[in-house]
Amino acid sequence: MPEPIPAINLRTYALAAVAVRLPTTGNLGQEAAEAKYLRAHLRAVDPNGVDWARGLPAYLEQPAAEDVDLIRLARGIGLTTPEILSVSLAAAVEGEARVGRALAHVQAPLGGSRPTLALLAEVYAEPGRDDLTAIQALADGAAVHSGLLSLAGREPLPEQTVSAPLHLCLALAGDDAGYPGAMVDLGEVPPIPLPASCLAEAARQAAGLKATAGQILIVRTGSNAEGRSVAQAIAAALNRRPLFIEPQAGGDPAPIPGLAPWLRLRDLIPVFCLELAPGERKVLPPLPYYDGPTLVLCGPDGSVESAAGAALSWPLPVPPKVERQALWERAIGAGPLADELAAYHRHSSGRIAHLGRLAHFEGVLHGHPAPTREDIAAAAWTGESGGLDALAQALPDPISDAALVAPEPLRRELATLLVRCRARDALVEGLGPSARARYHPGVRALFVGPSGTGKTLAAGWLATQLGLPLYRVDLSAVTSKYIGETEKNLAQLLARAEQSEVILLFDEADSLFGKRTDVKEANDRFANAQTNYLLQRIETYDGITLLTSNNRTRFDAAFSRRLDMVVEFPAPGPEERRALWLAHLGEGHALTPVQINQLAIAADFTGGHIRNAVLTAAALARWAGRAITYADIIEGLTGEYRKLSRPVPGELVAGKSAGS
Repeated sequence: MPEPIPAINLRTYALAAVAVRLPTTGNLGQEAAEAKYLRAHLRAVDPNGVDWARGLPAYLEQPAAEDVDLIRLARGIGLTTPEILSVSLAAAVEGEARVGRALAHVQAPLGGSRPTLALLAEVYAEPGRDDLTAIQALADGAAVHSGLLSLAGREPLPEQTVSAPLHLCLALAGDDAGYPGAMVDLGEVPPIPLPASCLAEAARQAAGLKATAGQILIVRTGSNAEGRSVAQAIAAALNRRPLFIEPQAGGDPAPIPGLAPWLRLRDLIPVFCLELAPGERKVLPPLPYYDGPTLVLCGPDGSVESAAGAALSWPLPVPPKVERQALWERAIGAGPLADELAAYHRHSSGRIAHLGRLAHFEGVLHGHPAPTREDIAAAAWTGESGGLDALAQALPDPISDAALVAPEPLRRELATLLVRCRARDALVEGLGPSARARYHPGVRALFVGPSGTGKTLAAGWLATQLGLPLYRVDLSAVTSKYIGETEKNLAQLLARAEQSEVILLFDEADSLFGKRTDVKEANDRFANAQTNYLLQRIETYDGITLLTSNNRTRFDAAFSRRLDMVVEFPAPGPEERRALWLAHLGEGHALTPVQINQLAIAADFTGGHIRNAVLTAAALARWAGRAITYADIIEGLTGEYRKLSRPVPGELVAGKSAGS
């Protein structure tokens, strides 16, 4: 059965040239199937089987649909005709088994199923070029330098085989394929809703990128989902699609063979997704043969450069209140809850979409027809610690008004702090230019007082009132003996907390934000540099930061200026101690009012010690199967006094002996 004549395309011309290398003597009727396959391609372009290249110039001017992309790429990166045919042949090997068998037949006994440079040079060489010159031209041409073709093997140059990366072969065939560390956005995951102001700015940025060849734009955001949606919007404005390139283990972008041809073939924009530490400088790999725009997604820290120098930067802002309201209404439905969330919470577009999805899930679990405030709070806890758990400890327990026992002046200060936190987004609206200059909506408060006076409890109360998650920073996880690591950890913590809008609690904060010292040795210089960075970064942090300390004088003077409030937590007096005893004992005790008054007067303890004493007394009472008695309390207090190496006041012991 005669071999069917194939349709004319670049592959047909590429195989027809190989057919010319077949011997013309012998019985052609008994030729191997591979030879017949090749001769059929030769007859397709020249019925006489002599001049395979006769119609090629005209074909290159008006190619078939399947070859338009390759011809367009060839003109864009300057491929020669031999390179175009070599690429077509290398791609055909990966797409059809018969092509590989035919090449193995021609190159026998030394060659394999992929073409060698010697074969390509021999069959595609331009007139007047010897084989060596043709081989060198292919090995040093744009096809190899751009990664469209790759050379394999340690053999002498003429015997090295030529192949095309699989993702490029699929791209030439009009298909999208991924590559380790890179993913084409196929539109399968819808982008998160972006506010109108962000979409307008994305279109403006796209216009700037279109007008400037090879421009790089850094999109800075703490939300990966939001950054990817912005990249999609910019790419769409340029009639392209994003190719997301993830970093390797070392933080550098994944190397991708033939990246520039891939971008050109599939109308893609490279989007490098990076995680940068404070002061870290990342240089993007050069992209020869690609003159389109490049996007970079990263957080607020670090710098990105290319061979051409620094890149433009676009920090994504938190949407204004009116746009946040529209986003919340889209996420959970219109209503008072959406109004409240938009007014009091500075969430990004990505965060709102994420919380909305999780709140709907929580609502279904609890049988709510629409998400409630409790569902939003649960979503905030379960949906994004954002990786905070590695550097901070969650404090999820709600603290009610009744649990917070504090003197009236302290309550007023805490109420003022609560108002400041709620009003921080639009606080400077209507104020003068000096108030608006360099304003950041973050709130920084220092809680100062002896241990056990309720500083952490007050932080929990504030978080409960605001409906925000509270995380206590794990200083052992943040601080490091290695130079620069502490700053890197803190930057990562603050960036994630900013995105998630959580309250950060720094217990014993003077260990991180303490006074700078005179430089007497190298370690002092690095310690001061660390403190300087922390002071600057905390001032630009957009979230709520609470710090606690036993002694205000341990802080650097420059830090006090950066604080919005300093709240003093005094040791409780008799009245406060009485309230603390009642708040901890509840209803399950047998103490008389006189006994409680006696405890409040004689036991000059803070709330932390009172809590410990009550818990010890409760354990004794539960074991005995009765209500808490005064004797149980004295047992608990005795342990607390022993911790402090202090004797139990005689009047307390006398009260126990009297059984009163």
